[in-house]
Parts: sequence; structure tokens; C-alpha cells
Amino acid sequence: MKITIRTLSKQLAEHQIKILCLVATLIVSGPLLAAPSLEHTLLTQEGVESSLLEFSGKVVYVDFWASWCGPCRKSFPWMNQMQAKYQQQGFEVVAINLDLDTALAHEFLTKIPAKFNLRFNPDGDVATAFDLPGMPSSYLFNRQGELVQRHVGFYEKHTPAYEQEIQLLLKE
Repeated sequence: MKITIRTLSKQLAEHQIKILCLVATLIVSGPLLAAPSLEHTLLTQEGVESSLLEFSGKVVYVDFWASWCGPCRKSFPWMNQMQAKYQQQGFEVVAINLDLDTALAHEFLTKIPAKFNLRFNPDGDVATAFDLPGMPSSYLFNRQGELVQRHVGFYEKHTPAYEQEIQLLLKE
């Protein structure tokens, strides 16, 4: 194959166009989101700031919920059960409420109490960092604070599989 300056110029132009298209795509799509982590500060029920890093060294099930979320009503009893069953082995449930009006969350909790850690994120910045695909969404972190599993929605028929994921991480 004979390579000429014209051929090289054409190839260079094609590569420049591809690079410009890639850069334009990145600019239009916005910043790349980092993987969800426990490096966030939220509000407790008492309105005090609290970091999720306080659960470092534990298996952590982070669940995002809201008072209007129907499946959340079904997930709370299961999360209560998992917290009670595995807490002594180093497991923690942290449910993060996203209601703009926390009074709605408190009303929900009078009907369906939580026997696990509650945090509040009315601004939704932590939910944005986790790039929530739906409600409820849950994220399971190992003892090293690494995200190992995520679930969208809550399905009672899948609770044995959810529990098995927790059991496996507790054995690590």
C-alpha cells in the first residue's frame, strides 16, 4: 500500500473528528458519576449531621425510600427483620429518606416503624450521587466499603436471594 501525505492527512482528519465527537459527547452528557460510596453526610432523625462512614467495617445495606413509595411499605418489615437477625454479626441497615417534607416521613414511620438506622436527604444530593434508577433502590456494601450489589424496587419473592447476599458478605 502506497502511503502519501494526502492519505496521512485524511487519516489524521478522521481521527481528529472521532476525538472531537468523543469530547462533545462527554461535555453534553455531563460529569461522569463516581461509583456509590459511604462517603456521604446526612441528617439523623434529630437533625444532626452524620456520616455513613460511621458504619465502616460492617456490611451495610443502604436503602433509599420515600413516604409515597408503595414498595417501601413492604420493604420496612423485611429490613427490620434483617437488622435484628444479623446486627450482631456486623450488619447495618441504613434507610435514607428523600421526602422534601420530613414530616411526611415521620408520619410514615408512625405507621411502619423502623428498627434500623434512618437518615434524611431532603435535598436529594446523595440520591443524585447514587444515580437512583427508581424507588426504592438499595445498595449493599461489603466490610471494605465497596459496593457489591444494587437492587431497584423491592420484591418479596426475591428476599431469600437478598438475604443470601447479606449472609455471604458477613462470612467474608
